Amino acid sequence: MKFLAAAAQIGPRLGNLDANRELLAGEVRKAEAEGVDLLVFPELSLTGYFLKDMVPEVAIRRNTTAIREIAALSENLSLVVGFVEESGRHGFFNSAAYFEGGELLHVHRKVYLPTYGLFDENRYVGRGDKVRAFDTRFGRAAILICEDAWHPSLAGVASLDGADLLIVPSASPARGVSKANGEGGLAIQRVWQSLTRTYAAAYNQHVVFSNRVGYEDGINFWGGSEILAPSGEPLARAERGSEQLLVTEVDTANVRRARIASPTLRDEDLHLTLRELRRIQRSREG
Repeated sequence: MKFLAAAAQIGPRLGNLDANRELLAGEVRKAEAEGVDLLVFPELSLTGYFLKDMVPEVAIRRNTTAIREIAALSENLSLVVGFVEESGRHGFFNSAAYFEGGELLHVHRKVYLPTYGLFDENRYVGRGDKVRAFDTRFGRAAILICEDAWHPSLAGVASLDGADLLIVPSASPARGVSKANGEGGLAIQRVWQSLTRTYAAAYNQHVVFSNRVGYEDGINFWGGSEILAPSGEPLARAERGSEQLLVTEVDTANVRRARIASPTLRDEDLHLTLRELRRIQRSREG
């Protein structure tokens, strides 16, 4: 199956839900005009990132009019949108929702909340407690939000649960200067490229990495969104620092070809992994 995947590299306005809904709707219209089938927005694309005490003000529940309005945008193409989710018992989560055919199909709550350097997420939102692959019209997919992808165990769980497509919405600030191989650039970009290429090649899956741009509180988000083949090779890469709709063709048949050539996922020994993890857990508790 061939389809057009896109990463919407945008700069949402902090705390302004109305403006961001219009921004998302505009990107959907652009993507529809290009025939896009799957459009992935960055982390917290509906709200902006450094929300802090604004979290309760911008949070929405799954069964609200706001969610239904976003779901309606997915009549002609599938969408991944980041938002602050409020649970039935007034817990708040950094979440990403997958919409398809006008319906909310899946929600992932960010598991790993960074609390170092520029980050203080755990002070304002709660952490998710699960990773699930889910069925889409493009095959089985999974979502990891930004910091989640820095924990290889979650990518492994998603892949073992059947994900052939890994979706990574991100709000990654620009950090560090890279001088690797005598080349300039951002150190954080080189790390992200290493992570996404590893997951694509090790698990023979497509990866869509959608990172935001713009400034909040003087902090710059660098962009550099990418869509990768199951071989680990980039199919398309966005520029740093500017808004862009990154579009490329994805062929699901390449997952099959990659797994024939490199059947590492087939040979994964779950019993060994579980046994060793239990051993490590016992040693830490002892």
